[in-house]
Amino acid sequence: MSTDIGFVNYIVEQIHFDGIIRYKKMFGEYLIYANDKPVVLVCDNTAFVKILDCVKLYLENAGKGSPYKGAKEHYIVDVDDSKLLTTVVTELEKVTPLPKPRKKKLKQ
Repeated sequence: MSTDIGFVNYIVEQIHFDGIIRYKKMFGEYLIYANDKPVVLVCDNTAFVKILDCVKLYLENAGKGSPYKGAKEHYIVDVDDSKLLTTVVTELEKVTPLPKPRKKKLKQ
């Protein structure tokens, strides 16, 4: 099952972040970015974030699961709790590095 775009838009609306929030479709699922840093993975209409020390305190009672087969376990975030979601995104943005630029293939 893939994620519904309406659900992704709802998550983005719930995040009250002082930077830029955007999303990108990837293999039928979505990745939400805060200031171009990947922070929330949305799979099967569920929001997942990496299990990191910076969000442990906020998500200690949250459920856990794997966003896709073979993935490491992640926290499942309650997207209806706007304050929690915003706090988690803010904390993750602080510690998440920008993705490395992809090398362009030379045309032959």
